[in-house]
Amino acid sequence: MLIDETVRFLSQVPPFQFLEEPLLRELVQSLTMAFHPKGEVILHQDGPVSEHLQIIKKGAVKITLRPEGNGDEVVVDYRERGETFGLVSLMGGQQRTTILAIQDTTCYLLPKERFNELVLSHPAITEYLLQFHLTKYADMTSREIQGKSLFLESSDHLLFTAQVGEICQRFTTVVEADTSIRQTARRMAEERQSAALVVGPNGEPIGILTDSDFRTRVVAEGQPIDGPVSRVMSHPVVSVDEQDPCFEVVLKMLQCDIEHVAVTRGGAIRGVVTNHDFLVLQGRSPLAFSEDIEHQTTLEGLAPVSRKAMSIIGVLLREGARATNIIRIISELNDRVVRKVLELAERELGPPPVPYCWLALGSEGRKEQTFRTDQDNALIYADVFDSQKPRVAEYFRRFAVFMRNGLVQCGFEACPANYMASNPDWCQPLAQWKRYFSTWISEPTPEAVLKSLIFFDFRPLHGDRSLAWGLREHFGRLIPDYPTFLGFLANMLVRNRPPLGFFGGVAVERNGEHKDGLNLKIKAVAPLVDIARLFALEKGIQQVSTVDRLEALRSGTSLISDLVDELEYSFEFVTLLRIHHQYRQAEAGQPIDNFIRYDGLSSLERQSLKNAFRLILKVQDQVMDRYKSFII
Repeated sequence: MLIDETVRFLSQVPPFQFLEEPLLRELVQSLTMAFHPKGEVILHQDGPVSEHLQIIKKGAVKITLRPEGNGDEVVVDYRERGETFGLVSLMGGQQRTTILAIQDTTCYLLPKERFNELVLSHPAITEYLLQFHLTKYADMTSREIQGKSLFLESSDHLLFTAQVGEICQRFTTVVEADTSIRQTARRMAEERQSAALVVGPNGEPIGILTDSDFRTRVVAEGQPIDGPVSRVMSHPVVSVDEQDPCFEVVLKMLQCDIEHVAVTRGGAIRGVVTNHDFLVLQGRSPLAFSEDIEHQTTLEGLAPVSRKAMSIIGVLLREGARATNIIRIISELNDRVVRKVLELAERELGPPPVPYCWLALGSEGRKEQTFRTDQDNALIYADVFDSQKPRVAEYFRRFAVFMRNGLVQCGFEACPANYMASNPDWCQPLAQWKRYFSTWISEPTPEAVLKSLIFFDFRPLHGDRSLAWGLREHFGRLIPDYPTFLGFLANMLVRNRPPLGFFGGVAVERNGEHKDGLNLKIKAVAPLVDIARLFALEKGIQQVSTVDRLEALRSGTSLISDLVDELEYSFEFVTLLRIHHQYRQAEAGQPIDNFIRYDGLSSLERQSLKNAFRLILKVQDQVMDRYKSFII
């Protein structure tokens, strides 16, 4: 084993990078190496514990967990170059997962005795390893398990996780046993309750009277309404604790054939839960929101449903959904709203005179919107004869204005930069769009490229998609002939350097409204998006979303093919960080922005963010080398 090479390797790998070089050299003397061919099970769940901390020099492993009761095996994590495994086994005395080599993998082995000495003498090493392994272990396990059921049966999943105390209504109608049926009915009507709780001499619940009871036991049986309510009430009262899962309550209601259940806290009545409450609970699922959108026939009806749909973000965050899944669901709901407004526009203005295609641009085009921001859209319509142009252009002008106003009504603010189809420049026939792209690609300038980037992330959302694909094929054929265009893209990418200081610190805003803040969108999300876009256009890849572009680049010969996993993880991490930040702002009623407080992050989050920045820098340096003649 080459000592210098190993020292260099470890000096770039956390947490060993925190050690001074003399100590690193000493540590390297303790290491041995192991080769695990692809497919080898390195450690078995419930098998012998590891005697080493294994540091991956090359290759990758998959970590899986088989739940008790022989349930389906869950993928907990993947580890690759520079990461370690075996810590939980070393410290916990039990091998809780199975670790499989998914590539030919070479590892440095740090013996258990030397590892123990290291963690005892260097608390920072201990803290990092524990946070990295244990937090990631727990989070990833939970995320995988929750993710599986969430997207298979979203609304049912909520029934399994929500507690009945979260949805029950406070009981306001409480009457004594000798209260008349008439008085009880009057109280329920005045207090707008569908049930009344009947209590005994000491205030204990002894029965319940519901709307259904009035129909079946009072009216149908001709009971005198001046008689005592105890004569027609249901008893005994079926009650549940407020911490019981909703699923168990639904099961109890089905078994007892009842529509109301009393909810208690510490034995005392807290409220009531009804069939309607569970319908509302299920109505919070993405599928239910989608159905609500589809059922609307007017802008007035669509607007409140559209605004309400954003509340699903909080539900998804609590359920532990991945960031990339959250933004896809948001995009899907947004798409449905836009398509519904397009239907209303066609109904209002009549059938379009020629085929057209509505385009989503920018983050909406990439399906990467977090919280709803502003409109980014455009419209292509089929080429027409000169004699038809005025009539066709006038139709689509009115159409685009209807769309802009309708989307504003549904919560999509107008774009401040006017990247909307209501801008006549972005509502044009296919031939004009081809001229736009030809100019941007063949005669690029830094300013023109910057302004046109949003259009290279377009996605057909509604209408004749062949118009959009025709445009994409057009500029796809042009790009290889104009390397200068890619050079300008590369120049723009490398000029937005991550805010990492010389000694590894992160620079934040020094003054102004966002003092001590860090613009996550500009400094972390945008460079990752730009990296994926540059290499996708370079390779003629048709996909638009950042993750889809990276996946398409994985198997090719791109400069970043070997970095796809790291780039995807970084994109997932910074996107989730951004969604959580914006959700907290929305919950607090604050304006939504992209500025996070770096000093408010946990040490693990700070480390992950630094890793993302280092990865971006690494790719930017490679881009500078490849496109050095274009870098200004």
